Amino acid sequence: MIETRPMPHYFSAEHEQYRSSLRDFVDREIAPFVNDWDESETFPRDLYRKFGELGALGIGYAEDLGGTPADIFYHLITSEEVARAGCGGLSASLLSHTIGLPPVAAYGSEALKRRVVPPVLAGEKISALAVTEPGGGSDVASLKCTAVRDGEHYVLSGEKTFITSGMRADFITVAVRTGPGSKGAGGVSALLVDADTPGLTRTALKKMGWWCSDTAHLHFENVRVPVGNLLGTEHEGFKVFMKNFNSERLSMSVAACAYAQVCLDEALAWARDRVTFGQPLSHRQVIRHKLVDMALKVDAARTFVYELAWQLEHRHGDPEHLVARACMAKILSTQAMQFCADQAVQILGGMGYMRGTRSERIYREAKVMIIGGGSEEILKDLTARQLGI
Repeated sequence: MIETRPMPHYFSAEHEQYRSSLRDFVDREIAPFVNDWDESETFPRDLYRKFGELGALGIGYAEDLGGTPADIFYHLITSEEVARAGCGGLSASLLSHTIGLPPVAAYGSEALKRRVVPPVLAGEKISALAVTEPGGGSDVASLKCTAVRDGEHYVLSGEKTFITSGMRADFITVAVRTGPGSKGAGGVSALLVDADTPGLTRTALKKMGWWCSDTAHLHFENVRVPVGNLLGTEHEGFKVFMKNFNSERLSMSVAACAYAQVCLDEALAWARDRVTFGQPLSHRQVIRHKLVDMALKVDAARTFVYELAWQLEHRHGDPEHLVARACMAKILSTQAMQFCADQAVQILGGMGYMRGTRSERIYREAKVMIIGGGSEEILKDLTARQLGI
């Protein structure tokens, strides 16, 4: 294994104890099975409960809601260690509550929080986020899904697509337009929809990668949502989702670094064992240079992400600068992931093209990491605006 952690001062003994217990869990309960789960396009729902019993689902949530208060580095460790199993679909669905639940915990009424948050953190229920629409992509401000007030309910109509955990989710945090005739960020609201509400239909989507993550197209037809399920203030939901995106991008960034590391580890092990023309591949300069290039990109991206996490934890820097760095972190880390997956498949040769190798799976999954959570192109444009370029 080629791995460097240049800044151990970011992690305390308690952080590393958590990492150790989580790594043991992943090695025992996840890693041996991810290939079969990915091939079957699902994984056992009971894994949520096991993960909840470990306490990993509740990291960062209040104790009275069943969580464990924790700093940002515990979140990074969770994303990082689950990603080490080398299966993005598993990570995406098992951790979908990290994007679906924060708006509920931060902006929901006390009654709503107590009904929704504890069962999700226990792994008994599943949470999802529904923002993306068929014609909108990363352009959240252009959403068309509407929610019209009718007495003590909102009547929700429209579509959402590419929704992670969309088929299994019990609770769905939905971005809607409540302002009549509004455009752009104004008039956007956040609603928590119970997935068994009449009028909601869900269709599973087939994907290039992330096979074991259920991904859905949602259709809302006059779905009645209680007014009490409003998250935050009506017409002011855009900031709810923007705050959520920064956290999502950080988690995706550290996961991308971990996937890149997985590719590096697999390529190194293969290069040491594979003999060609009487010598291991690792003795050949061209292969050693590929491995060094991979290590360089992983280390640079991970260093950037850890430093950003420290800045966010300590609120070091102005908000615009931190938003820009979150965008840059995702760009840098997903580029490292894509590069390492490509190089690993090349080093493995024909075996790298075979299903069952982690590098082959990650090679297919690199693109969704570059697109999801804000495409690379949009993030570069957002970075430019935040930096005044």
